[in-house]
Amino acid sequence: MGSGAGLPGLVIALARPDLKLTLLEPLLRRSAMLEEFVEELGVGARVTVVRGRAQDHQKEYKYVTARAVASLEKLLTICWPLVAMGGQLLALKGEGADREVEVAQPLLTKLKVRRVEVVQSHGYPEADQPGRVICIER
Repeated sequence: MGSGAGLPGLVIALARPDLKLTLLEPLLRRSAMLEEFVEELGVGARVTVVRGRAQDHQKEYKYVTARAVASLEKLLTICWPLVAMGGQLLALKGEGADREVEVAQPLLTKLKVRRVEVVQSHGYPEADQPGRVICIER
């Protein structure tokens, strides 16, 4: 959701040709750009660009990714309905990921999530800090 410039959706599409992906982006300019990228990369048979907001989207997915969208609490409020039973929300975050999980704990309990894990990514050598991914299983 909030696919922006295609991160992480287009990267996943290139790395995992076995997956079908939906890139959800509310802004017309960005969704049009994503459609051009999808065509140029030749992944149109597996990647669908949908212009819209997560709150208005009715489909459920096994994996929902979000990068630089909102705080974890707000992200859960917006994205949780998109996560299918047994699926995961993968939130790409920075060094404050553990704190965000701590702050969101009451909501995580209310939503009866199965598992929450903060995974440190290796990131890029040029990055000041390694990234983190908050994995939340429904």
